[in-house]
Amino acid sequence: MRDRTPRFRALNATHEAGWSDLLAQGKDGVVVIGAGGHAKVLISTLTACGVSVAAVVDDDDRKWGMNAQGTRVGRIERELGGRGIVGIGDNAQRREMATIMGLEWQTVVHPSAYVHPSARLGRGTVVFAGAVVQPDAVIGDHVIVNTGATVDHDCVVGDYAHLAPGVHLAGSVHVGEGAFLGVGSAVCPGVRIGRWTTLGAGAVAIRDLADGVVAVGVPARALDRGRASGEGEWACPP
Repeated sequence: MRDRTPRFRALNATHEAGWSDLLAQGKDGVVVIGAGGHAKVLISTLTACGVSVAAVVDDDDRKWGMNAQGTRVGRIERELGGRGIVGIGDNAQRREMATIMGLEWQTVVHPSAYVHPSARLGRGTVVFAGAVVQPDAVIGDHVIVNTGATVDHDCVVGDYAHLAPGVHLAGSVHVGEGAFLGVGSAVCPGVRIGRWTTLGAGAVAIRDLADGVVAVGVPARALDRGRASGEGEWACPP
């Protein structure tokens, strides 16, 4: 039986079922994967929703034993079960954890965020305080819609993407899998952002961006391949 008191905003939503106010049992708690800065905001969002944290785990042994807002950080065990959410801001690392861990991934919306009933949120997606998701937007699995970000009508945001604080997507924007949109960046109507592409902080995308590029400026322009690729850190994951 799910506890249908108005403490949670959204859990267990999927693309097929669509976003809804399905509520889970707060007494069981949620396992948070990761103990960095993003996890802090995630834990505060769970707390605002009235959701208890069952455990916080990290693969960095330097964090083991630290206090994560009242929960002692432990090591990651692949055998962990129950409900969970990945609290890692890095898109590739979040995808890795979501792939190897066998938890029941939760979808969480901060009480101060607004998600239109026709919008759809995937498993493991988080919508932080002050964010807005407008009608018929479709947001994939394990996406971060960060503080104050806005997603307008008919947008599609691919799995593992991250919309940083203050990002604004106009209507019918398509954001590819794993893309990162930096703080305060904006995307004009109908523009497509490629898979695993980075749009720099404050940049404005007025035309499509290809997969795996780094684009900066107003209007946003892709850096040349040599500057963007460096030692391969900007390469698209397979």
